[in-house]
Amino acid sequence: MCPIYGEIVSKKRKLQEEERENIKRRNKRQRMVIATTITDSSEELHSTFASRYARTSLPKFMMPEQPISKDAAYQIINDELMLDGNPRLNLASFVTTWMEPECDKLIMSSLNKNYVDMDEYPVTTELQNRCVNMIAHLFHAPVRVDETAIGVGTVGSSEAIMLAGLAFKRKWQARRKSQGKPCDNPNIVTGANVQVCWEKFARYFEVELKEVKLKKGYYIMDPVKAVDMVDENTICIAAILGSTLTGEFEDVTLLDELLMKKNKETGWETPIHVDAASGGFIAPFVYPELEWDFRLPLVKSINVSGHKYGLVYPGVGWVVWRSKDDLPEDLVFHINYLGSDQPTFTLNFSKGSSQIIAQYYQFIRLGFEGYKNIMETCLANARVLKDGLEKMGRFEIISKDVGVPLVAFSLRNSSKHTVFEISESLRRYGWIVPAYTMPPDAEEVAVLRAVIREDFSRSLAERLASDIEKVLKQIETLPPRISARAALLTGSVNDFPEDKTVAMGDFEKSVKESQGEVTKESRNVGRKKVSGVCIMPSGN
Repeated sequence: MCPIYGEIVSKKRKLQEEERENIKRRNKRQRMVIATTITDSSEELHSTFASRYARTSLPKFMMPEQPISKDAAYQIINDELMLDGNPRLNLASFVTTWMEPECDKLIMSSLNKNYVDMDEYPVTTELQNRCVNMIAHLFHAPVRVDETAIGVGTVGSSEAIMLAGLAFKRKWQARRKSQGKPCDNPNIVTGANVQVCWEKFARYFEVELKEVKLKKGYYIMDPVKAVDMVDENTICIAAILGSTLTGEFEDVTLLDELLMKKNKETGWETPIHVDAASGGFIAPFVYPELEWDFRLPLVKSINVSGHKYGLVYPGVGWVVWRSKDDLPEDLVFHINYLGSDQPTFTLNFSKGSSQIIAQYYQFIRLGFEGYKNIMETCLANARVLKDGLEKMGRFEIISKDVGVPLVAFSLRNSSKHTVFEISESLRRYGWIVPAYTMPPDAEEVAVLRAVIREDFSRSLAERLASDIEKVLKQIETLPPRISARAALLTGSVNDFPEDKTVAMGDFEKSVKESQGEVTKESRNVGRKKVSGVCIMPSGN
């Protein structure tokens, strides 16, 4: 080999080797950069469940001294809320538990709007006024298309009832004063089946509540007895379109006829208020021929819950009056706030705009036909559940076919087990189905009640019937509970000899002595307190 050529080859190999070494060093430096941790960074890699908040008890009734991370705060609250029941399976409540995603977006985008700022949010105010007019026309108020209906949005039917009751009281007081008669002892006539908000109104605003008692087999207000209880101090009779207990519609037409006759005979001017919290968005669509609203001359005001069959999340309600004359002007406040005169008739001031906007969305999205289809579907699914229960042969259906889509039912034979056991056992399947006793004088009747809402499908109705049948078979394998209580709930305590004793735990009592305790216990079943919160069958 030529010496010169050999030297060239040797140098070339040396350069190639140096290049390979340089490449190795560069790759090594690059790998080191990727794996290097910046030790002086203020960022902290952490896991929410590995943090100290997952093993440290935070104060529950005192504000903590120091803040915590947003992730930890969210996780702590979210974890506790997992122990709540599933709203979709909560058949105790009439309240809407599902809305379309498009409406959810509208709600989220308006959470920061205070409805009372009417001058700043004039479109929201306009949407409320449109809703009031739509509802007034739906209830056949004598309002022309170009007229403005009289009404207001509320946070629910409870507030709506308070406002309507105040209007009746003030009108009655003004009339009595003009006649030179005392006006310090007003009363209101209702059925014993009314929702608790009527009791609140009577107590808070010092009005005597005169209740028409119920009886076994008849669980709504008797119009004849109601009119008999009216006197010169009665500010109004409250009729229920959709009883909380059984979903039945009270006979407002007959009530109007009887009361009109009595008014004519006595010279009184006793009016009617219709509490249509549950039925107000059902009757117009599936029972259009039923006269219960402003078609009846004595009906002066109506309340309805938007967050029930108005198909809006809680809480929104509405109250509308027949005419401007039925709402005393001195109850309406005119305030100069943030630049304009704002008339207001509410029990609160600030409130969110989201539910008002959501109600308007449902009205224009669904229209009359849309609401009609949904209500007919709810009633059809209620019939599916009813048929499934009847096939078992173990239940008596208490609810009626005409009314709110719900099924109220009682055991035909409670000699061994009760509806309260069924309600408790259904919890294991995820269902929340309340059990309760009827008001006076029908306390011996205990029922279960399943409210059928828009998001309760036929398949769920069939599944619930199947789970109830499973529960029946399961509790049949268990030893009977207090037989005196069972006897009370079936009205069969007289089947026991007076001196017969009944085992109750580790001691014995006579049947009559046990009955007194069981009656007290049964009345409190629907009102038992858990952590200071009164739990009742939902109705508002």
